[in-house]
Amino acid sequence: MKAHEPGGRRRPPGGGWADGCWLAVGTLTVLPARMPARVDRAVGGRAMVLAPGVGGVIGAIAAAVVAVAQVLRPDADLLAAVLGVLVVVALSGALHLDGLADFSDALGSRRDRETMLRIMKQSDIGPFGVVAIIGVLLIDVAALTACVRSGFGWQAVLIATTAGRLTLPWTCRTTIPSARPDGLGATVAGTVRPVTAVLTTGAVLAAAVVLTWLTGADLTFPAGRLAGT
Repeated sequence: MKAHEPGGRRRPPGGGWADGCWLAVGTLTVLPARMPARVDRAVGGRAMVLAPGVGGVIGAIAAAVVAVAQVLRPDADLLAAVLGVLVVVALSGALHLDGLADFSDALGSRRDRETMLRIMKQSDIGPFGVVAIIGVLLIDVAALTACVRSGFGWQAVLIATTAGRLTLPWTCRTTIPSARPDGLGATVAGTVRPVTAVLTTGAVLAAAVVLTWLTGADLTFPAGRLAGT
Protein backbone atom coordinates (compact mmCIF):
# COMPACT_ATOMS: atom_id res chain seq x y z
CA MET A 1 0.00 0.00 0.00
CA LYS A 2 1.39 3.39 -0.97
CA ALA A 3 1.61 6.09 1.67
CA HIS A 4 -0.40 9.24 1.05
CA GLU A 5 -0.47 12.61 2.74
CA PRO A 6 -3.73 14.16 3.95
CA GLY A 7 -5.67 15.40 0.94
CA GLY A 8 -4.79 12.44 -1.27
CA ARG A 9 -1.29 13.53 -2.33
CA ARG A 10 1.38 10.86 -2.50
CA ARG A 11 4.04 11.14 0.16
CA PRO A 12 7.59 11.24 -1.26
CA PRO A 13 9.32 7.87 -0.78
CA GLY A 14 11.92 7.76 1.98
CA GLY A 15 11.31 11.32 3.16
CA GLY A 16 11.60 14.48 1.05
CA TRP A 17 14.59 16.78 0.78
CA ALA A 18 12.34 19.70 1.69
CA ASP A 19 11.54 18.06 5.03
CA GLY A 20 15.25 17.42 5.53
CA CYS A 21 16.02 21.07 4.83
CA TRP A 22 13.42 22.32 7.30
CA LEU A 23 14.61 19.87 9.93
CA ALA A 24 18.22 21.00 9.46
CA VAL A 25 17.33 24.69 9.68
CA GLY A 26 15.05 24.21 12.69
CA THR A 27 17.58 22.07 14.54
CA LEU A 28 20.83 23.85 13.75
CA THR A 29 19.72 27.49 13.77
CA VAL A 30 17.35 29.93 15.46
CA LEU A 31 16.12 31.09 12.06
CA PRO A 32 12.39 30.72 11.44
CA ALA A 33 11.58 27.35 9.89
CA ARG A 34 8.38 25.48 9.21
CA MET A 35 7.73 22.12 10.79
CA PRO A 36 8.67 19.20 8.52
CA ALA A 37 5.72 17.21 7.23
CA ARG A 38 7.41 14.12 8.58
CA VAL A 39 10.45 13.29 10.66
CA ASP A 40 11.93 9.82 10.28
CA ARG A 41 15.37 8.34 9.73
CA ALA A 42 15.33 9.11 6.00
CA VAL A 43 14.51 12.76 6.64
CA GLY A 44 17.04 12.89 9.47
CA GLY A 45 19.78 11.58 7.20
CA ARG A 46 19.03 14.17 4.57
CA ALA A 47 19.06 16.89 7.21
CA MET A 48 22.56 15.83 8.21
CA VAL A 49 23.74 15.91 4.59
CA LEU A 50 22.29 19.42 4.23
CA ALA A 51 23.91 20.62 7.47
CA PRO A 52 26.94 22.23 5.73
CA GLY A 53 24.55 24.24 3.56
CA VAL A 54 22.76 25.49 6.66
CA GLY A 55 26.16 26.36 8.12
CA GLY A 56 26.82 28.30 4.94
CA VAL A 57 23.73 30.42 5.56
CA ILE A 58 24.92 31.22 9.09
CA GLY A 59 28.41 31.88 7.77
CA ALA A 60 27.14 34.21 5.04
CA ILE A 61 25.39 36.40 7.61
CA ALA A 62 28.42 36.41 9.89
CA ALA A 63 30.68 37.14 6.91
CA ALA A 64 28.55 40.16 6.02
CA VAL A 65 28.86 41.45 9.59
CA VAL A 66 32.65 41.01 9.51
CA ALA A 67 32.91 42.74 6.13
CA VAL A 68 30.78 45.69 7.26
CA ALA A 69 32.78 46.02 10.48
CA GLN A 70 36.00 46.11 8.47
CA VAL A 71 34.61 48.82 6.21
CA LEU A 72 33.39 50.96 9.09
CA ARG A 73 36.42 50.38 11.32
CA PRO A 74 39.39 49.17 9.24
CA ASP A 75 41.64 49.45 12.29
CA ALA A 76 39.44 47.31 14.58
CA ASP A 77 40.33 43.75 13.55
CA LEU A 78 39.56 42.33 16.99
CA LEU A 79 36.12 43.95 17.00
CA ALA A 80 35.27 42.47 13.61
CA ALA A 81 36.35 39.03 14.79
CA VAL A 82 34.35 39.22 18.02
CA LEU A 83 31.23 40.32 16.15
CA GLY A 84 31.64 37.51 13.62
CA VAL A 85 31.97 34.85 16.30
CA LEU A 86 29.04 36.23 18.28
CA VAL A 87 26.81 36.18 15.20
CA VAL A 88 27.65 32.52 14.57
CA VAL A 89 26.94 31.64 18.20
CA ALA A 90 23.66 33.56 18.23
CA LEU A 91 22.32 32.22 14.93
CA SER A 92 23.22 28.63 15.83
CA GLY A 93 21.53 28.96 19.21
CA ALA A 94 24.90 28.11 20.80
CA LEU A 95 24.05 24.48 20.03
CA HIS A 96 27.67 23.50 19.39
CA LEU A 97 28.84 25.21 22.59
CA ASP A 98 26.16 23.46 24.62
CA GLY A 99 27.24 20.10 23.23
CA LEU A 100 30.89 20.91 23.87
CA ALA A 101 30.14 21.79 27.50
CA ASP A 102 28.16 18.58 28.06
CA PHE A 103 30.90 16.47 26.49
CA SER A 104 33.66 18.20 28.47
CA ASP A 105 31.83 17.74 31.77
CA ALA A 106 31.22 14.07 31.02
CA LEU A 107 34.80 13.44 29.93
CA GLY A 108 36.18 15.37 32.88
CA SER A 109 34.18 13.28 35.33
CA ARG A 110 36.28 10.19 34.45
CA ARG A 111 33.31 7.99 35.26
CA ASP A 112 31.85 4.94 33.55
CA ARG A 113 29.98 5.17 30.22
CA GLU A 114 26.47 5.24 31.68
CA THR A 115 27.37 7.98 34.15
CA MET A 116 28.96 10.09 31.42
CA LEU A 117 25.85 9.73 29.27
CA ARG A 118 23.72 10.84 32.22
CA ILE A 119 25.98 13.86 32.81
CA MET A 120 25.71 14.88 29.15
CA LYS A 121 21.92 14.76 29.40
CA GLN A 122 21.78 17.13 32.39
CA SER A 123 20.98 20.79 31.72
CA ASP A 124 23.52 22.31 34.11
CA ILE A 125 27.13 23.11 33.19
CA GLY A 126 30.10 22.16 35.33
CA PRO A 127 33.60 23.65 35.54
CA PHE A 128 34.99 21.58 32.68
CA GLY A 129 32.17 22.79 30.43
CA VAL A 130 32.74 26.43 31.35
CA VAL A 131 36.48 26.21 30.70
CA ALA A 132 35.87 24.44 27.38
CA ILE A 133 33.44 27.12 26.17
CA ILE A 134 35.75 29.99 27.18
CA GLY A 135 38.76 28.29 25.61
CA VAL A 136 37.02 27.60 22.30
CA LEU A 137 35.62 31.13 22.05
CA LEU A 138 39.05 32.61 22.73
CA ILE A 139 40.60 30.39 20.06
CA ASP A 140 37.84 31.30 17.58
CA VAL A 141 38.30 35.02 18.15
CA ALA A 142 42.09 34.80 17.98
CA ALA A 143 42.00 32.74 14.78
CA LEU A 144 39.46 35.00 13.08
CA THR A 145 41.41 38.09 14.12
CA ALA A 146 44.50 36.67 12.43
CA CYS A 147 42.45 35.97 9.30
CA VAL A 148 40.99 39.49 9.29
CA ARG A 149 44.47 40.99 9.56
CA SER A 150 45.64 38.89 6.61
CA GLY A 151 42.74 40.08 4.45
CA PHE A 152 40.85 36.77 4.63
CA GLY A 153 38.33 37.62 7.33
CA TRP A 154 34.83 37.25 5.91
CA GLN A 155 35.93 34.37 3.69
CA ALA A 156 37.35 32.54 6.71
CA VAL A 157 34.18 32.73 8.80
CA LEU A 158 32.06 31.62 5.83
CA ILE A 159 34.27 28.64 5.06
CA ALA A 160 34.67 27.68 8.72
CA THR A 161 30.96 27.64 9.53
CA THR A 162 30.24 25.59 6.41
CA ALA A 163 33.08 23.11 6.80
CA GLY A 164 32.46 22.79 10.54
CA ARG A 165 29.03 21.25 9.87
CA LEU A 166 30.70 18.43 7.93
CA THR A 167 31.05 16.72 11.31
CA LEU A 168 27.33 15.89 11.15
CA PRO A 169 27.27 13.73 8.02
CA TRP A 170 30.52 12.09 9.09
CA THR A 171 29.35 11.24 12.62
CA CYS A 172 26.00 9.99 11.29
CA ARG A 173 27.57 7.44 8.95
CA THR A 174 25.98 4.02 8.75
CA THR A 175 29.00 2.50 10.52
CA ILE A 176 28.52 4.54 13.72
CA PRO A 177 25.81 3.47 16.20
CA SER A 178 23.80 5.82 18.39
CA ALA A 179 24.97 6.40 21.96
CA ARG A 180 21.37 6.13 23.16
CA PRO A 181 18.39 4.19 21.78
CA ASP A 182 16.14 7.26 21.92
CA GLY A 183 16.17 10.97 21.13
CA LEU A 184 17.18 12.90 18.02
CA GLY A 185 20.58 11.23 18.00
CA ALA A 186 18.98 7.84 17.50
CA THR A 187 16.91 9.25 14.63
CA VAL A 188 19.91 10.49 12.66
CA ALA A 189 22.59 7.99 13.72
CA GLY A 190 23.59 5.56 10.99
CA THR A 191 21.59 7.37 8.29
CA VAL A 192 24.36 8.71 6.02
CA ARG A 193 26.26 6.44 3.68
CA PRO A 194 30.05 6.91 3.77
CA VAL A 195 30.14 7.73 0.06
CA THR A 196 27.58 10.50 0.65
CA ALA A 197 29.76 11.97 3.41
CA VAL A 198 32.75 11.89 1.05
CA LEU A 199 30.83 13.59 -1.76
CA THR A 200 29.49 16.25 0.60
CA THR A 201 33.00 16.95 1.85
CA GLY A 202 34.30 17.19 -1.70
CA ALA A 203 31.59 19.69 -2.60
CA VAL A 204 32.39 21.89 0.40
CA LEU A 205 36.14 21.80 -0.29
CA ALA A 206 35.56 22.67 -3.96
CA ALA A 207 33.33 25.59 -2.97
CA ALA A 208 35.99 26.84 -0.55
CA VAL A 209 38.67 26.71 -3.26
CA VAL A 210 36.44 28.55 -5.72
CA LEU A 211 35.57 31.23 -3.16
CA THR A 212 39.24 31.76 -2.35
CA TRP A 213 40.11 31.99 -6.03
CA LEU A 214 37.25 34.35 -6.93
CA THR A 215 38.02 36.75 -4.09
CA GLY A 216 41.69 36.83 -4.99
CA ALA A 217 42.81 35.92 -1.48
CA ASP A 218 46.54 35.38 -1.09
CA LEU A 219 47.13 32.47 1.28
CA THR A 220 50.82 32.04 0.54
CA PHE A 221 53.17 32.04 3.50
CA PRO A 222 55.86 34.70 3.04
CA ALA A 223 59.38 33.30 3.26
CA GLY A 224 60.41 36.31 5.31
CA ARG A 225 58.13 35.27 8.17
CA LEU A 226 59.62 31.79 8.24
CA ALA A 227 63.10 33.29 8.43
CA GLY A 228 62.02 35.63 11.20
CA THR A 229 62.70 38.79 9.22
